[in-house]
Amino acid sequence: MSEEEQQKTEQLGGWVPIPNINDPHVKEIADFAVKEYNMEKQANLKLEGIIKGEKQIVDGVNYGLTLATKDEKGTNKKNKAVVWEKTLEKLSSFTEV
Repeated sequence: MSEEEQQKTEQLGGWVPIPNINDPHVKEIADFAVKEYNMEKQANLKLEGIIKGEKQIVDGVNYGLTLATKDEKGTNKKNKAVVWEKTLEKLSSFTEV
């Protein structure tokens, strides 16, 4: 897919692959997903790695991540997490007065 086609797909809200799943920001999102899951389910999963990632531009960004995890018994698992990230504020103007 050309860069132009990818940008068009992103603009239309389609899912596109994350080019670098080792990016620190993607890792931060994966850590957040596992932490939130553990709090909600009173579980103790540990993130082992990111297998695959996609993103979707919406009112913010949806991240769809396939994660390698391990439970409290040491059993390897594969999980799919979707995290919606939205910037709370946007600078609309900055001028000298």
